Amino acid sequence: MEANTRWVALTAVAPIAWGANYFVTHEFLPADHPLYGAALRALPAGLVLLALCRRRPHGVWWGRSAVLGLLNVSVFFVLVFVASQLLPTSVASTVMAVSPLIMMLAAWALVAERPGVAHLAGAVIGLGGVSLMLLGGAGGISVPGVLASAAAVLVSSFGHILAKRWNTRTADAGVLASTAWQLTAGGLLLLPVAVAVEGAPPPMSPSAFLAFCYVGLIATALAFSAWFAGLRRLPAGTVGLLGLLNPVTGVLLGTAVAGEVLTGRQLCGLALALSGVALGRPSGKARQERSPDRVASGRADLPRRTAGPSSRSSCS
Repeated sequence: MEANTRWVALTAVAPIAWGANYFVTHEFLPADHPLYGAALRALPAGLVLLALCRRRPHGVWWGRSAVLGLLNVSVFFVLVFVASQLLPTSVASTVMAVSPLIMMLAAWALVAERPGVAHLAGAVIGLGGVSLMLLGGAGGISVPGVLASAAAVLVSSFGHILAKRWNTRTADAGVLASTAWQLTAGGLLLLPVAVAVEGAPPPMSPSAFLAFCYVGLIATALAFSAWFAGLRRLPAGTVGLLGLLNPVTGVLLGTAVAGEVLTGRQLCGLALALSGVALGRPSGKARQERSPDRVASGRADLPRRTAGPSSRSSCS
């Protein structure tokens, strides 16, 4: 139980970092360069993780890294960038709040993780809370922006569960390594497309440079490493519900940065969203995912298996 709590706390770093990402992207990054915006978010983050990990893909991971890089990075980052520029942060966050339900269905189909009643209830309650917090105050809503945000939910949910399927119970790749590979692959796929479509890179002001540093290092390198580590060791329903901290962070950031005052309706919505997160907390009897380290060492639930020295580096 204590180990689960630690993994929940680590995984929560990701949606909290992403909660500020919409604001940073909307306020400080060039609006007319979504491809460069996505590439400059992904590639530096991937290279930093590669420098820390010092491992190249091998075997099937060349293909897997390309597929995950396309889904979780190339397509997803462009869609998020477009949604961030076309929609108010409140609307974009509300659309993304359906991701726990989509992720649970994807996990049921891809890794046979049937969602529990508490997880489903948490997703519905959390979505209601986010809607209560955020909807109603926005002006005109861009239909292309909503479609981009909805597509981002679908693409990321499928890609994240696919990463969970390929990363769970295998000693082939560690979390840091597989995250580095897909970020690098996604950035490399984006870069030539950005050059062909958008021409020269956008001018880089000091504020844009600092924004890219946050987006790349915190909201991408750190956040995705924490997120995929959680997906490997926690139920997908728990991880998906932690994603509700994304819009919660956005609301709290608005009160801190813009001096906004929370209304009674928003406070009720905030309480409902946090209740949804709490319902996803794994119980003491919940099935724990076996980490690759435990499988490789022959502990966990395979006591009779004798394993040789692990070939993985410390970057997992």
